[in-house]
Amino acid sequence: NESLYAAQNIHVVHHLNAALRAHAIYQRDVDYIVRDGEVIIVDEFTGRTLQGRRWSDGLHQAVEAKEGVPVQRENQTLASVTFQNLFRMYKKLSGMTGTADTEAYEFQSIYGLEVVVIPTHKPMVRKDEPDVIFLRTGPKFEAIVEDIKDSHQRGQPVLVGTASIDMSELLAGMLSKQGVPHEVLNAKQHEREAHIVAQAGRPGAITIATNMAGRGTDIVLGGSLDAELNALPEDAPASERERIKAQWQQRHDEVVALGGLRIVGTERHESRRIDNQLRGRSGRQGDPGSSRFYLSLEDNLIRIFMGEGVARMMRLFGMKENDAIQDRMVSRQIEKAQRKVEAHNFDIRKHLLEFDDTANDQRKVIYEQRNELLDSDNIADMIASIRDDVVADFVHRFVPPDSVDERWNIAGLQAGLAAEFGLQTDLQRWIEEQTEVGAGDVLGHVQGLVERVFREKEALLGSETMRGLEKHVMLSVLDNVWKEHLSSMDYLRQGIYLRGYAQKQPKQEFQREAFELFQAMLGRVKFEVVQLLARVRIRSEDEVEAMEAQQRRQAEAQARAMQFQHADAAPVGEADAGGDGSAEPFAQAPVAQRPVHRDEPKVGRNDPCPCGSGKKYKQCHGKLA
Repeated sequence: NESLYAAQNIHVVHHLNAALRAHAIYQRDVDYIVRDGEVIIVDEFTGRTLQGRRWSDGLHQAVEAKEGVPVQRENQTLASVTFQNLFRMYKKLSGMTGTADTEAYEFQSIYGLEVVVIPTHKPMVRKDEPDVIFLRTGPKFEAIVEDIKDSHQRGQPVLVGTASIDMSELLAGMLSKQGVPHEVLNAKQHEREAHIVAQAGRPGAITIATNMAGRGTDIVLGGSLDAELNALPEDAPASERERIKAQWQQRHDEVVALGGLRIVGTERHESRRIDNQLRGRSGRQGDPGSSRFYLSLEDNLIRIFMGEGVARMMRLFGMKENDAIQDRMVSRQIEKAQRKVEAHNFDIRKHLLEFDDTANDQRKVIYEQRNELLDSDNIADMIASIRDDVVADFVHRFVPPDSVDERWNIAGLQAGLAAEFGLQTDLQRWIEEQTEVGAGDVLGHVQGLVERVFREKEALLGSETMRGLEKHVMLSVLDNVWKEHLSSMDYLRQGIYLRGYAQKQPKQEFQREAFELFQAMLGRVKFEVVQLLARVRIRSEDEVEAMEAQQRRQAEAQARAMQFQHADAAPVGEADAGGDGSAEPFAQAPVAQRPVHRDEPKVGRNDPCPCGSGKKYKQCHGKLA
């Protein structure tokens, strides 16, 4: 009878959301593939696998559970930066691509860069045919297969672009049934990409590819001459090389006469850039070529962003189930929908960048401080300043500044100093021995005691070793706390839009709370550095040797306990008759095993550490267990 959204069940809601996303939104062979018992993400823009990348917030684990592969631990972010802020770090920024013009506004608004279109060296003679639109997906794919077969019979090479792995495999299956030879290039066969792309321009070649294949590369008409020449042995005669060049020239001329590379698109992508990149693989450097996209009203772009308007218009034209139309007006409507999607995606990126600008300011502060630490060999002054600040804040919790002694909690201060800094002192007795004591005097006395602890450690270690220890502790704490801060910032960003329901500006709320989190993080860094340096135990060489000897003895005892004492093999009759005693261990009565009783209750990994630090056990003494 519990509510799913009760406080104690929030973790269940989190797992359910992840499971729903895994089953309903993320599709196999579209968003990811399964290879060698692992779920590998597929980049939606390039179609390539993102080896080593994992989704966060339990989503990757939910997909692994869905696919029945081993569920791995979630990665923790050590550092993060958006591409935009990464590129902004460079003093000079420029780029070159064949498809930047459609994104000119974004380059200008984000980076302040103008896009200049350079005319082609040779006239572009590729023929871009109007889109063919069907009512249903089935007839669309049948028309695509007929187009491919027609080109193949004439010997014209064809490159078919698909939006996902499953679409490429569906089309490959249809061609196989028709007995049409072809190559498939997607994230599952990425190892053969170079070979397949090199031969995609041969006469009669059919290549089915997701949008990963050969972007920005020349698919040479007639096949790759360089690849053929490189395959020859080094001592191949010149006549053999000339023969291969002559064969390639013949194939090249044949493909040019047939109209060059034929591009067939199975659907429009959300971004015009990807469509332009697909078309741009044909008709390069003045070569002939042709392209055509086949669409249906069931394609995601048309179904989601164009609605029923286009379907009603096509029915007004009297279209039947298997009919198709080629209409410039419909093509313009599709481009309009693509612009709408691009604008929506740009707004998302722009808002994410606005949030990341806040995190970027914090990132600059942390990395600047970290670089100073790395470059410095002596941070004693910094440690002394941090120590005084931390001790002052800690003492003020129990002895408020400028307060009367009735408000002091000396017993709590003593216990806190012992628990947090390992400092054993009788403050009550010291106060009673003084004639007049104020809050400032208590603070000064405690700061002196902590400083003395640090001086004693330095005297035992030596100045040089102490400086190295301070630097190591400072860097370790800074990295660990920054890592946890990044997770907190992610959680804050995910839920900040709910503030809009309270008539608050999410962006302003994010900036305010992010600043508070950052201030708390800096305070935590200082506290943990002082705490670790105060509590670190200095052991002499004799003590270290004694500990190592004790550990060796314990390991040997455990090894002996794990060995089973087997008797020498002997006939059963001899053992019963007494024999030579070799079977005596088997004759002894079994020793009853007593259950192990703990002196203290077992501490779970996520329980508070018994030392009183306030940390989880796994982040405190559990590390040493």
